[in-house]
Order: sequence, then structure tokens, then C-alpha cells
Amino acid sequence: MTTTGQDDKEEPRVVFSCASSPPIFTPSHSTRWLGPYTRRLSSWTSSPPAPACQDPACTWSSLLSGLLALNIFLLGCALVCGSVFNKVNITSAHLQLYLITLMLLSTCWMLYYTAYTSREDHAVLYKDGHAGPIWLRGGLILFGLCSMIMDIFKLAYFVGYMHCDSAIKIVFPIVQAVFILVQTYFLWLHAKDCVQLQRNFTRCGLMLTLSTNLMLWMTAVTEESLHQTVIPSSNSSKAVRGMAMRVGANENCVCSHSACSIFEMASNYLYPFNIEYSLFASAMTYVMWKNVGRLLDEHHHPPHQNFHPRDVLLGPVNGFLVLLAGLVTFIMYKVEVQEQDVKKREAALQMHYIMDLVTYILMSGYTLAGWVLYGLDQREHVSGKNPTRSLDVGLLLGASMGPFSICYFTMVAVVATGAQSHLDGLNLSNALMAVVQLLLQNGFIIEGLHRQPYSAPQSNVSLHSTQVLTNMHAMRSHSDSELMETMTVVTPTPSAIHSTHPPRAQYAPPTSPSTMSAPVQTYTSVHHHHHSAQPLSWKRRALKEICAFLILCNITLWIKPAFGARPQFENPHGHEFYQVYLWVAVVNIGLPFSIFYRMHSVAGLFELYFIS
Repeated sequence: MTTTGQDDKEEPRVVFSCASSPPIFTPSHSTRWLGPYTRRLSSWTSSPPAPACQDPACTWSSLLSGLLALNIFLLGCALVCGSVFNKVNITSAHLQLYLITLMLLSTCWMLYYTAYTSREDHAVLYKDGHAGPIWLRGGLILFGLCSMIMDIFKLAYFVGYMHCDSAIKIVFPIVQAVFILVQTYFLWLHAKDCVQLQRNFTRCGLMLTLSTNLMLWMTAVTEESLHQTVIPSSNSSKAVRGMAMRVGANENCVCSHSACSIFEMASNYLYPFNIEYSLFASAMTYVMWKNVGRLLDEHHHPPHQNFHPRDVLLGPVNGFLVLLAGLVTFIMYKVEVQEQDVKKREAALQMHYIMDLVTYILMSGYTLAGWVLYGLDQREHVSGKNPTRSLDVGLLLGASMGPFSICYFTMVAVVATGAQSHLDGLNLSNALMAVVQLLLQNGFIIEGLHRQPYSAPQSNVSLHSTQVLTNMHAMRSHSDSELMETMTVVTPTPSAIHSTHPPRAQYAPPTSPSTMSAPVQTYTSVHHHHHSAQPLSWKRRALKEICAFLILCNITLWIKPAFGARPQFENPHGHEFYQVYLWVAVVNIGLPFSIFYRMHSVAGLFELYFIS
């Protein structure tokens, strides 16, 4: 119904602040008839939101699910190490059987969750607008597709050894492909969910899925590291490549068809995409776990951002030039470094170091320009807790420990043994500039994520009425729930913002029966409608140029190590100073985090591009 002809102090008000904040619904005496719904509606206020977990049961379920994930992951780590160092009692087939069990349980839970939330209208009352952005879900689909293709190649490869090896190795890629398909569909639909029912079971299911993805990531990283590890022999420049987890390492088992080597090579080139898929899925699952039982603690959804290629030019052009040069030098490096001639190998290393050094210098210059723009910018910092932003910052800092460790170990080795050649100087300079670039880029991304998004100019914005859709079918517990289905907050024109009389909130009857079945209560802020496409300010355009350039440069630095560039093993300084096994451990632990850091930086820079 519509409330008219009532005194101002007897009706709900919509209060406007002067910092372009969303309207605040303030209940008064006339809203007491709403009963249990007043608490729901009053959560959309400027006061700090209540935390998702206040009772001991919630804390207990979070602790239980965390311990479940920890035990699953630790047991998996023991099996991975056992399959690598003890090929008699624990083989890769035992590890794959453990992973198959985890994937089947996780798949069953995801199917149950999807079916349950689709039938229960009040299972999901809120959606986290910051969780699962479109570029993250798009990357998940891309990496998932490549992972499924990798499983097809692995299946064809393992079929050739079916007559003399375990059948589990044939079942594993099939189960993994099904798991990836179900999980991609699950995360695409439910990455933003804030579940309100069956919280204990949901937390345990999400932690089971998270630990499964982490186990798949660790297994893939271990296998890829063993495949790419080159241990120099004592008498020459020849190298012995570790193949401990490969099926073909069994000399008594011969492939039954001639295409085994082709399928193996094809699957090896798709391993980086499978590794990134597991990490993307783990991050999105963790955000869902943090959102279980969480009330809407943001005042409004993030503004809808559109990608306009016309906004930038110099950044993408320069970035594509760096990407093209990086790909050419990477191919030449991979070809020349396999040669037995020592001079050709040193020339390949020198070319690789020079290309990386130029890339680090350019990225550092662009990042410094971004810091200058931050100094000129007047945007305020965001306030309030956000699980997605906290996870992004934590992963960025945590993953950067990998490249930091390799750089510092390299600097100590080169300085201690003495930079006696031009190649040693390039190696040291490369490590120093990598540290500088990492520090600048970390600060640039973190500072940008904590800045308020740019808003539209006041002269080009028209304010229109906004609806707060309340799911009474999901929330009703009294018969008077049918009295209100939607609340329309009438917002004023820009000239009315300075008026001394605040606008009135009107209640309107439902316009369609679909409103009653909507399972999500959504609070929508003031809509900004541009009457005409206005050019960006020079600061916004410059920030977008910087982000676009850094995105392409980080992709370049991701491609090289992800697809087999290992200058740490080709240069003798590391294994001569730290001995072989310690240096192999440092590189094989730090390099996967370095690869993930570059891809996670791409995701963070994408977000900065859209909010700039």
C-alpha cells in the first residue's frame, strides 16, 4: 500500500548523506507493524553491521570445518611425499585413489547444495556483490576447459599402459573431468551466496571442496616440478631430468600405441592451466566459506562496470609489444638452452636475463607513475570488512614470498661467489630489479583495492527511484507478511538533496507474483544513469593505461616459468653455493608461488582497471 497524508515524524524516512552514500532507511513508529521484518530492513543503515558469527555454535562449526580441511590436506601431503620418495610401498596409484575419493565426496556435496538451495527459498537471503567477479569466473571457465582437455590427453595416454599398470590411473582423469565440470557450474551460480541454513554442514562441505582443490594443486605442482627439475651431473653440462611420478618411468611397461609421447607432451603443456584452475577454485570456495551465515555488511552492491577498449591505447600497445618480445625470447631460450654447446647455453641465459630485466624496469616505471597518480587522487579509502578484498591482499602478499625467496637466495649466492662474468652481473641485476618491482607492484595493487571506486560526475547523473525487494515468502513467520512485498524508496533529484524536508518512503503492492518467489533479499543503491558518454578524466585514463600495461607484463612473466623456463637450474651459481638438493628445494617451493603471484596480480589489476 502507499502511505500518503501522514505526518513526517510518523513515517519512515530516507536520509541522504553528502558524500554520495546510499539512502538510509530509518524505521520509526509507523514501521512497528512490520514485526519481524523491521530487523531485516533496519540492517540497511549506516551503523556497523553485526558480524556473521556471534554464538559459540558458529565458532565451533568454523573450527570443526577448518580442522577437517587441515587433516585432509596434511594426510594428502604425506601421501604426495611418500609417492615421490618411496615408490615401492606408496605409489602414485595410492595417491590418485585418495584424490578420487575426495573428488567424489566433493562432487556429491556440490550437487546436494545446488539442489537444496534451489528448493529452499530462505536458504540464501543475501548475495555478496564483491565475491566472484566476472573476470574471475571467466578465468575459471577458461582454465577449467583447458584442464578437461588435459584430462582427455591423460586418459588417452594412460590407456596405452592399461595392460601393465593400475586401472586407477584411467579412472582418475575421468573423475577429475567430472569434478571440474560440476565445480565450475557450482561456482558460477553460487560464488556470491551467503548461506543462512545448514551452516555447519555447508562449512564442512566447502572446506572439503577447498582441501580437495589444494590437494589437486599440490599434486600437479609436485609432478610438474619433478618433470622440470634439471639436476646437473658432476662431469659435464648434461642434465638428468626427474621423472619419478611419470607412468613411463616404469621400464617394464611399454605403451601399446604409438601416440603416447604426443599425448604426454600435450598434457604437460596444459599443466599450468590445471594448476591455476585449482587455485582459482580454492580462492572462490574460501570466500563462500567466509560468507556462510553472513548478513549483508555492505551498504550497496559494487557499481556495474563495463569494459570499453576505447578508454586505453598506449598501455595495451606497449604491453602487447612486451608480450610479443617475451614470447619470442622464451621460444629462443627453450631451443638454445637444450644445446650441448656451453656458449649457446650462456647466450640463451643472457638473452633471458636481459628481457626480464627490461620488463622489470618498465613495470617499475609504470608503477611509480601509478603511485604519483595516487598522490594526486582525492578518493577516500574504503571502510568495513570485505572477505574478498582481505583474501586478495593476503594471497598477494603470501604468494610474493615465493619470488622474494628465490631472488634473495640468488643475490646471496652471486655476491658470495663473486660476480666474475657479464652473465653473473645480469643475474644479480635481474634479482635486484625483481625485488624492486615486487615491492612497488604489491603496494600499488593493495592501495588501489582500498580506494573508493570513481563515481560519475554530478552533472551527468540522474537519480531515479530504487526498489528494495524483500523476500517475504522466505522470511515470513506471521500472517501479516502478505501486507508488504516491496518497498520503493523515492530518491530526490539533485536539487532536492539540499532540501530541509527529507523525502518520503512509499510502500507499493507487488506488481507480479514473481516477487514472492524470489529467494534473495537485495538492497539496491541509487542508480547512476549517464545521459551521454563522457570522456574519462586524465587521471582515470592514466590509471587504466598503467593497469592494462601491467596486466600484459604479468602475463608475460607468468608464461615463462609456467611453461618450463628454469634459468635457476641452468645457471650453476645456485647449486654450487647451496648444494644441489637445497637449491632444488628452494626453487621448487618458491617457483609455484611465483607463478601464482603473477596470475593473481593479473586478477587484482583487472579489478583496479574496472574501478578506475
